Amino acid sequence: MSTVLSIQGLTVALPADADRPHALRDVALELNAGEILCVVGESGSGKSMTASAVMGLLPDLVRSSAGRIEFDGRNLLELPDAELRRIRGARIGMIFQEPMTALNPLRTVGDQIGELFRTHTRLSAKDIAARVQALLHDVRLPDPAAAARAYPHELSGGQRQRAMIAMAVALEPAVLIADEPTTALDVTTQAQILHLIRELQARKGTAVLFITHDFGVVAEIADRVAVMQHGVVVEQGPAEAILNRPQHPYTRELIAAVPPLAPPPAHQPENGPEAAPILTLDRVSKTYRSGGWLGRSKRVTHAVREVSLELLRGSTLGIVGESGSGKSTLARCIVRLLDPDDGHIHFTAPDHSPLDLATLSRRQLRAHSRHVQMVFQDPYASLNPRRRVGEQVAQGPIVHGTPRAQALARARELFELVGLDPDATRRYPHEFSGGQRQRIGLARALALEPQVLVADEPVSALDVSVQGQVLDLLARLRQQLGLSLLFITHDLRVAAQICDRIAVMKDGAVVEAGSAAQIFTSPRHSYTQTLLDAVPGRQWTPPHATDLRRIAA
Repeated sequence: MSTVLSIQGLTVALPADADRPHALRDVALELNAGEILCVVGESGSGKSMTASAVMGLLPDLVRSSAGRIEFDGRNLLELPDAELRRIRGARIGMIFQEPMTALNPLRTVGDQIGELFRTHTRLSAKDIAARVQALLHDVRLPDPAAAARAYPHELSGGQRQRAMIAMAVALEPAVLIADEPTTALDVTTQAQILHLIRELQARKGTAVLFITHDFGVVAEIADRVAVMQHGVVVEQGPAEAILNRPQHPYTRELIAAVPPLAPPPAHQPENGPEAAPILTLDRVSKTYRSGGWLGRSKRVTHAVREVSLELLRGSTLGIVGESGSGKSTLARCIVRLLDPDDGHIHFTAPDHSPLDLATLSRRQLRAHSRHVQMVFQDPYASLNPRRRVGEQVAQGPIVHGTPRAQALARARELFELVGLDPDATRRYPHEFSGGQRQRIGLARALALEPQVLVADEPVSALDVSVQGQVLDLLARLRQQLGLSLLFITHDLRVAAQICDRIAVMKDGAVVEAGSAAQIFTSPRHSYTQTLLDAVPGRQWTPPHATDLRRIAA
């Protein structure tokens, strides 16, 4: 098998004020024709920096200080910018992580794909248009002609990613670099994109450098795997060996954090199998309406359709489904960030008096909101960047009448409870990592001592090991504080590990609900079966911690 791309001793220096001297240190990788090499690791491991170095797209003030990147018999690090521009797109294509930022919002998709042909070939406008249509058809866009005329914002996330793939493979490059191309996608869309990349790679013999932090994706498509930590390749080899017999402690740690796609033994709610519901949803509905001038182009979206569910006291109810299924809208109705159009949300208060959260006035809601709190998907967006985090955690109790000094002291206690340094309450949100910010979001929600915690995709943007830490923390807090959890996610591996019961949503309605064991072992609805079949690496079972210790020995 011939080597197409060879990285030898690559070292990339960081500016003097960075947290470490090198983004990459002595990186050595080889990519062979017709294979998929997955580069895995957590945020900051150097995966994307490696791709940027190959493409000649290193950030300002960051430079390669040693090593070689050989392609077509030349060292890419020594080529002038004009020569690199001729190689980019034509010989080395790249699929970026976020297509909405990589695509020009002011130009149609077809125009942007066509620019590659206008730059690198002498094809006529008619031939270019035909090539664009053929590419959009190849990446399985349902209406290639309409997609070519559309602007990026008019396509869904999965459709934009397909357009990016069409652009990356337009000139049939020898190397395709895919930088986390499926991270933000639903499980079924993710499966389609992975199948598409594998199909294109097999058909055209392209060598693929696939960057990811998802070991399920690795198990699905990788031929070989390289594991990176702090800018260093700590282990590499065939995919089967890395996934099932990892040698390096860091690799074993990452694999041990991957949730298996099978629920553990059922958790027993605090009041036993006959525990009473603390939250009952009765035919809750929410509809969005938007209209154009004089009612033209009027759109009606039934985001939530007559949803009825029960959350037992001390248990965890998972709500799963794809983007647009109504999960987050339902969560916002429960905490009354949105007002439901119809239905009832019955909450049993600590004094056992029933409350209908759906009908409370704003004044009543403030008095009772402390009982049901929410943890948001993006903790950075939900934290005020101009206020110290301790003040933000203490804000809720202060609003409800707790003296400021007492609320700040409680914030320090909560930081310790969620595994953060109490002295960190004096810092600002940007001074924390993503996992730490999520812990701050948990501390803020817990400050009001809620009975119910609504967690909306709280681990979807986190690395696998940090994700495992947050899930363990949630399980511990549920046990320690007697919390009842409503856990919203599109990650079925996560749902399997933390949820006692699961409700599956599609198009605003619950299509199936039952115990985690029933949903994962004998799903009844075809949509649930489709979701489970689409989970990347579903045939791979991560080695148990005991097995990993045996491998280490």
